[in-house]
Amino acid sequence: MANETKSSHAAANAKMEKIVSLCKRRGFIFQSSEIYGGLNGAWDYGPVGVELKRNIKDYWWRRIVQLRDDVVGMDGSILMNRAVWKASGHEVTFHDPMVDCKVCKRRFRADQLETCECGKDPKKTPLTCGSELTAPRNFNLMFKTYVGPTEDDTSVAYLRPETAQAMFVQFKNVLEVARKKLPFGIAQIGKAFRNEINPRNFTFRSREFEQMELEFFVPPDQGLKWLEYWKDERLRWYEEIGIPRSKIHVLDVPADKRAHYSKGTYDLEYEFPFGVQELEGVAYRTDFDLKQHQEASGKPLEYFDEETRTKFIPHVVEPSAGVDRTLLAVLCEAFAEEEVKDDNGKTEVRTVLRFHPRVAPIKCGVFPLLKNKPELVAKAREVRDLLRPLMNVFYDEAGAIGRRYRRQDEVGTPYGVTIDFDTLGEKGPELKDTVTLRERDSMKQERIPIKDLHGWLLQRIN
Repeated sequence: MANETKSSHAAANAKMEKIVSLCKRRGFIFQSSEIYGGLNGAWDYGPVGVELKRNIKDYWWRRIVQLRDDVVGMDGSILMNRAVWKASGHEVTFHDPMVDCKVCKRRFRADQLETCECGKDPKKTPLTCGSELTAPRNFNLMFKTYVGPTEDDTSVAYLRPETAQAMFVQFKNVLEVARKKLPFGIAQIGKAFRNEINPRNFTFRSREFEQMELEFFVPPDQGLKWLEYWKDERLRWYEEIGIPRSKIHVLDVPADKRAHYSKGTYDLEYEFPFGVQELEGVAYRTDFDLKQHQEASGKPLEYFDEETRTKFIPHVVEPSAGVDRTLLAVLCEAFAEEEVKDDNGKTEVRTVLRFHPRVAPIKCGVFPLLKNKPELVAKAREVRDLLRPLMNVFYDEAGAIGRRYRRQDEVGTPYGVTIDFDTLGEKGPELKDTVTLRERDSMKQERIPIKDLHGWLLQRIN
């Protein structure tokens, strides 16, 4: 059993290493400031990575905001009045327990010592390497900065550790301008910053990251009902971007593990190669946040119900997802290797990202069969220009057609269109103005009239 566990762990590590290598090789994700040795916990998204990220965010926004009547959006500032973080409790309580190793001088989260790597021997943990650790002490995760020309206590500010608080403090303004009745929600996508003690697992735990958060305001007696509703909605969304329900674990967080203000929390966890880890939390936060800000600011944040003629502080259900974690889960789920025959009949390993078409960074590759035939190149560019207003396409005329297919397989492009001599009608008028369309996963090919191409692709992408 121990050997099986070691073998499984090695295979998972190997898969993760291949994914990280592919991300750099094909332009998904780069280490931030790499030429200067990098910055731990910070990442840059390359040409295809930023498209994948944008597609995930756009689909979240479409499903959460654009296709609903009961949710509106906003974009809060990263810098906020310090009083916000005092009222929310972040300035005093937003911390992790930290210990130092007296030998390697590295810092570790005290509650994660069993899974951290020793600074001198990565095969061991800080608990098994024999080194002496300091006593745990609290470490506040917020990045501190100063607003204005002086650096003193009166000018202290923080980079926001979450996007949620902006939606709470703007609740009254949004309610008035959006003319909504409860239940209704405010949604936001934006950057957040946490000075993590141990950033790790590639982009999973970073110091700079993006969140997709919804604060859904409900009457006090409806919180648990909407908690269940949003849990189910979020599970459906992950399936719609290509993460099967079978790979997501729903953890009903026990009362003693929940935040003090929560009356119910679900963690939606994905089976990453490095273990089952949280993708998203769906929490019933009660009226804690609005009540805190009302008391601290002295400004009323109550809701007046026209039907019951009652006034109350709304309760909140919050689905909070990490963009970077979701993207990493999509990458891990899509990654596959398989043996195939090349054009010469030799066996080779094909690396492919089986993205769902709706989030794939490139929807279609367009290829002239030969680049030294002006007629083929002209027609291929015509097809590219036909599709470009409707979707992200990639034009490639360099190398053998099989190599071009493989390059697109590695970035997850679901469809490839080849313009060949049949397209020009050189082999008969019945095939003129048709193209060879290749499907990524099956690698099957078929002929499609150019006039039907955009409709055929849009139907399958959407």
